[in-house]
Amino acid sequence: MTAIVESTATPTTTSMPRIGDPAPVFTAQTTQGEIHFPGDYAGRWVILFSHPADFTPVCTTEFMTFASMEDDFAAYNTALVGLSVDGLYSHIAWLRTIKDRIEFRDMKDVEVTFPLIDDVSMEVATKYGMIMPGEDSTKAVRAVFVIDPRGVVRTIVYYPLSLGRNFDELLRVVKALQTADAFDVATPADWRPGDRVIVPPAGSCGTAKERMEGAEEGVECVDWFFCTKELPADVVESTIRTGS
Repeated sequence: MTAIVESTATPTTTSMPRIGDPAPVFTAQTTQGEIHFPGDYAGRWVILFSHPADFTPVCTTEFMTFASMEDDFAAYNTALVGLSVDGLYSHIAWLRTIKDRIEFRDMKDVEVTFPLIDDVSMEVATKYGMIMPGEDSTKAVRAVFVIDPRGVVRTIVYYPLSLGRNFDELLRVVKALQTADAFDVATPADWRPGDRVIVPPAGSCGTAKERMEGAEEGVECVDWFFCTKELPADVVESTIRTGS
């Protein structure tokens, strides 16, 4: 039997923005100069993410992957901004080491060109609830905030220190959010561009009945609350992909 350990310590409350909240505002020094967030990114989607520490192996694989996929995110009008509670000189030295010495899978000579925030004071990490004392009181967990062009938090994902992120999923999230906004639909489990999308429930009994009877062209219903329609991948891509 596994014993349940009861702590007598006073819990530390860490505030964090919620989905639908405006992204907390901050100004910070980064490896790419000073940024004013989220104002500098108005009109763009942003992935703001934290990592526990420079010169650590899991974080290194993540930064190499993000850097290698930067153009993939940029194709969907999405910028990347990283953060840890290390200082600027540590960031610069670590990123130089990644480029000069580290090989991982098929990646080498990887240059990180997106900004990495100097947050020694933990001010930004605290604003975004990236410090989880139960995990570590002096390091940020692997937090991901997807923020839309209006500066609103749309998705939040947290990973523990030991678990590297799934980057294909993060790109899928961006595509799904943009598709939902552009076409006023929802996306089902494991959705990818080209899969059927979910049509929001009808607002009246009459409309629901019409849907069930096939009155809405292209909409298929298996019950009044579960209706889908085709949305071809080329239509999705031409709408949400930058420059399409």
